[in-house]
Amino acid sequence: MSTDKQILTTPLYQMHLDAGAKMVPFAGYEMPVSYPLGIKKEHIHTREKAGLFDVSHMGQIRLVGANSKKALESLVPVDIIDLPLMKLRYALFTNKSGGVMDDLMVTNLGDKDLFLVVNAACKDADYDHLQSTIGDDCKVEFLEDVALLALQGPRAHEVLSEIAPSTSEMTFMTARQLLINGMDCLITRSGYTGEDGFEISVPAKDAEELAKLLLSNTEVEWVGLGARDSLRLEAGLSLYGHELDNDHSPVESSLSWALSKARRTGGVREGNYLGADIIMSHLDEGVESKVVGLQPEGRMPVRDGALIEDELGNHVGQVTSGGFGPSINRPIAIARLKMHYIETYSKLFALVRDKKIEVEIVDLPFVKQNYYRG
Repeated sequence: MSTDKQILTTPLYQMHLDAGAKMVPFAGYEMPVSYPLGIKKEHIHTREKAGLFDVSHMGQIRLVGANSKKALESLVPVDIIDLPLMKLRYALFTNKSGGVMDDLMVTNLGDKDLFLVVNAACKDADYDHLQSTIGDDCKVEFLEDVALLALQGPRAHEVLSEIAPSTSEMTFMTARQLLINGMDCLITRSGYTGEDGFEISVPAKDAEELAKLLLSNTEVEWVGLGARDSLRLEAGLSLYGHELDNDHSPVESSLSWALSKARRTGGVREGNYLGADIIMSHLDEGVESKVVGLQPEGRMPVRDGALIEDELGNHVGQVTSGGFGPSINRPIAIARLKMHYIETYSKLFALVRDKKIEVEIVDLPFVKQNYYRG
């Protein structure tokens, strides 16, 4: 693992420049926030056709060894031991106080081989965490010379099946290792937009060739980090550092659905991960606050960090993610609120530039998720 803190670039950096991308520093990398098409049009294009995202800044890690599944289970509140071959599962690294250190995707490549994708800003800490806790039980390998592309949208399967026909047989949260034009690709049917789509891990040396191949289809456009965020917000998907952090448990972040039955109270492999007692008590006894969707009145966006008050001016929560939803043409937000105000559907207000904007608690997601389940 490199400890050099200089700004990094992905293997597709020059392609982004050639495409006219607006580049910004993000998680230690120079990344495209948008292209000449613009964030709103990139967002809509992904919802209607197929958007191509460079997510090579994400961390890719392999755990190799006969004990890799059991070892990883000691760090996540998720069933890894019984994860079927070539299937993937959403997981969470938890800490001793039950908080979330990061969220990740885990793919079972075989009895002795797990493939992890972790968040860019957390990847060094995640690697160190894995190495220090389970490094004696399995090999922890940080994959340096790889890229990661995400092809997302309702036409993604048509685009990819033209160059990799067997991908049409894949369903949501499954994986395949395939050769595409001689390029060794690990493909998962997954993503972070709420749309059907794929993430493709490919050797760095082949990244440009694969990107050009995908972009040669007229249905595909480059999409940057700006639209990636508005897409995930509409889909009600959590973002580390916003809905997820070290100080709140998965239950407090409304991710109880991600906690496997096998690891809960009375489950076949109950607990035995960091913070298990606290997280299971939250599941069994409830919590004081949770993450919910908010629908602001009017047209003014309610941004991250905005305080939420009740009619009497009492502070009852805070916006964790907020912005504008291009698909529904109105502001949307996600917030952490005290349970009393969620359960009583109290009249609430967001404070924006010294103004009070009325907000309504709504179910997530804001836009229907369209994952392909077969």
